[in-house]
Amino acid sequence: MTQPPHGQWPPRGAVQPPPVHGQPPPQVHGQPPPQWHGAPHQFPPPPRRSVGAIVGICLGAVAVLVLGLVAIVSLNRDGNDHVANAGYSTLPNPPSSTDVPATGSSTPSSSTNPFPTSPTRAPSSSSGPQKILKLGDHPILQDPNAGLQNRVCTLPQWQSSQQAAEAFFTAAGKCLDNAWGPFLEAYKLPFIPPALHFPTGASFETECGTIQVGIATAAYYCENNLYVPFRGLQTDQYGNNPGVYLALFAHEYGHHVQEVAGLMDAAWQKIYDSGQNSPAGLEMSRRKELQAQCFSGMFLGAHVDQGGTVSRDMYNKAWNDQETRGDNTSRSQDHGTNAHYASWWRAGASNNRIADCNTFSAPSSAVS
Repeated sequence: MTQPPHGQWPPRGAVQPPPVHGQPPPQVHGQPPPQWHGAPHQFPPPPRRSVGAIVGICLGAVAVLVLGLVAIVSLNRDGNDHVANAGYSTLPNPPSSTDVPATGSSTPSSSTNPFPTSPTRAPSSSSGPQKILKLGDHPILQDPNAGLQNRVCTLPQWQSSQQAAEAFFTAAGKCLDNAWGPFLEAYKLPFIPPALHFPTGASFETECGTIQVGIATAAYYCENNLYVPFRGLQTDQYGNNPGVYLALFAHEYGHHVQEVAGLMDAAWQKIYDSGQNSPAGLEMSRRKELQAQCFSGMFLGAHVDQGGTVSRDMYNKAWNDQETRGDNTSRSQDHGTNAHYASWWRAGASNNRIADCNTFSAPSSAVS
């Protein structure tokens, strides 16, 4: 759940995000490693010199040699056996491929590195990566083969207590960071992990206002902050079903993905322009929420059966639970019907392709 800031089956095999410049994409098991396509280091040939210049250089070298011999004789006469450091130092070795800084690292300047490497990011007039305020035509939604890498996610055993839930979601947050961070950074987007909060009261304060804990607020996202009030999780109803809680948490994290990418800002601008409770505004809200559903499905689909603790049972229960959520249950109009809530989650979980999560280009009938 979000508010505006103030003012196939089973899942496919490993899917790789777009390659990051300066780093080789991870190898898919059973396939040869992808080839590097970066420009090789090139050094200009030495300039050609004329015969006259060569003769001059030779004469100069003879003169230097004579002077050097005189200096040596002079030093020996003084009985000095130690030669002082004249300020010379060895140059660093040319960087190998393993010396190239990873994306986001600073590249040594030519003043300290006589063999400067190509920058890992193209020069920009901005201070760093920037959000891209687009919706259906956003760059992350264009590649039909882009998805999250299959990864191992290890979570502590679920227990229905405040302390155990905090440990569970903290570990889940790190898995989500490791999944979405490299993906977003590959598009040069300004990824930072969201701050996690575990409020314990009947309400909690956010930059989006005061939020009441209840059935509709099992988790909440606002401005790079993700809130998980334990008393809103309805553990008396869901019990020992960590897949349900993980999918819920991954949905709210999906809003952070939208925030970092610029999708969130672009969607809210449309909502503001149309009116938050207007038909167009409510439809845009549904598109935003259903995309977060799809992102949640992608995460579980990429991590199930990978050797961690995201088991097939957790995945199946999350899959089935999606039909219980949506506007039919909440009697609202801003999240999508229960059927659409389930179908978009399952689209992400089944195929793990981010292009399948382009709710902003979907027909209205698919986001009702």
